[in-house]
Amino acid sequence: MSKLNDLSGSIKTFIVNVPKNYIVKAGNILGGLVYLFDARHRRIIRRNLKFTHPQWSENYIRKLTLCIFRNMGITILEICQMTCFSKEDILQKVRIRGKENLLNTTKSSNGVIMISAHIGNWEMCHLFVSTYLQKTQVVVAQNQPVFIERIINKLRTSTGNTIISKKGAMIKLVRTLRKGKMIGLLIDQGTSRREGVEVTFFGRNTYSTHAASLLAARYNCPVLPVYCIRESDAKLTVVVEPALKLHKTANARADLQTNTQIMTDSVEKMVSLYPEQWFWFHKRWKRHYPELYPEDLAKRQRRRDKRRVRDKKKA
Repeated sequence: MSKLNDLSGSIKTFIVNVPKNYIVKAGNILGGLVYLFDARHRRIIRRNLKFTHPQWSENYIRKLTLCIFRNMGITILEICQMTCFSKEDILQKVRIRGKENLLNTTKSSNGVIMISAHIGNWEMCHLFVSTYLQKTQVVVAQNQPVFIERIINKLRTSTGNTIISKKGAMIKLVRTLRKGKMIGLLIDQGTSRREGVEVTFFGRNTYSTHAASLLAARYNCPVLPVYCIRESDAKLTVVVEPALKLHKTANARADLQTNTQIMTDSVEKMVSLYPEQWFWFHKRWKRHYPELYPEDLAKRQRRRDKRRVRDKKKA
């Protein structure tokens, strides 16, 4: 057992010390290979880019699409390496920009809402914040294969964070804020009309979650945009923006939409700065512009038709 522990420790040390340039080179190769074989996501990314940036040339969009795949390859390998990180490793390997904005949140007795997006290495974002400042409650949608979810959740809780499943999360988030603690929400993915409000994202209509706006208004807590991006030297930097200036008027419904738009604008600003690092793989505008993704919608309809046939046979 002692020898196994020593071997495990040696392997972890080796992984932790793999140079960043090796991670980048291997990630570029991994992402490039996936790019060659994953025609479906190539198509989704290109359509998203063309839809939101019609002024960009086809050649530039093709090059940017490859960069997006490569970025994802790097992020995947970084996450694999992060599973071996200690808190000291995180603080040594990640930089912070805007630390005064983060430290100012300690003055709030009403809790803090940290908003972020699937950009750069988003998994490092909450790990760094909880290591640097305090533990957070991280809301996640459990929509990955079980074995991957277990690995990711083990990583997410390695610095003391608590995972809250997206389903039924509101009660636990309220309790956390009432204790004056921090919660973390990824707000860049689409949602249904029932679960969000209509906003514009890159000039196109879409729905976005209003959870952060609702909680901020109800409990008068600051909303802090925090992103983890990969800079030109390939090192990760946690960027902490100043707390957002939100609207609070007698019209709560209008405030909800306005403040959700303010948060969406924060995400758009960061994506505009680092377009190759955002998760363009998902069908962000599918509810308002289904014609963007006809193949995927047709596939979903075929699955629904098969399900109906099976249900009829069972009946």
